[in-house]
Amino acid sequence: MTIYSFNNISPSLPDGDFWVSETAQVIGNVKIGNNTGIWFGAILRGDNEPISIDEDTNIQENTVIHVDKGACVKIGSGCTIGHKSIIHGCTIGNNTLIGMGSIILNHASIGNNCLVGAGSLVTEGKIFPDNSLIIGSPAKFKRELTNDEVEQNKWSAQHYINNFKEFKKSLKKII
Repeated sequence: MTIYSFNNISPSLPDGDFWVSETAQVIGNVKIGNNTGIWFGAILRGDNEPISIDEDTNIQENTVIHVDKGACVKIGSGCTIGHKSIIHGCTIGNNTLIGMGSIILNHASIGNNCLVGAGSLVTEGKIFPDNSLIIGSPAKFKRELTNDEVEQNKWSAQHYINNFKEFKKSLKKII
C-alpha cells in the first residue's frame, strides 16, 4: 500500500481490519473505516478537503476519489464503489452501490440504499433520495429500489469484505 502525507496531514487508518492494495494510493486528509477494502489502482486524494469512507465499504479497481475546496467526499457504510468510477466532492449514503464507470460530481448527494447504474453521470449539485435507482447521462431517478435490490447492495459490500480478507491472506507477489 502507498500512503502519503500531504501538507503535514496523514491518512487516518482504522485500528481494525482493512485492506489497501499495494498499487492503491491514499493521499492526505483521508479517513478509512474498519472492514474497508481499497482495491488495485484506486487513488484517494484528500488534498483540498477531507475524504471520509465509513466501515464495510469497498473502493474497487482504478476508482478516483478527489475533492475541491468546499466539496468534501463522504461515503457511508456498506457501500460498493464500482471499478473505474470517479467520485468527486460528493456525498454517498449507506448501503449504496455505485456502478462501474460512474461519475459523481461536486455537491451531488446520493441517499441511503441507492443504486447508480453503470456508466451514469450524476451532475453537479444533483440530489437523490433514499432507495433510488439512478441511471443515465445525465443521471435521472428511474424508480424506488425493491427490498431485494437493497439486500443485493448489502450482499455486494459483504462479498468484497470477504474478498479482501482472502487477498490479505493469499495474495503473494512473485516478481
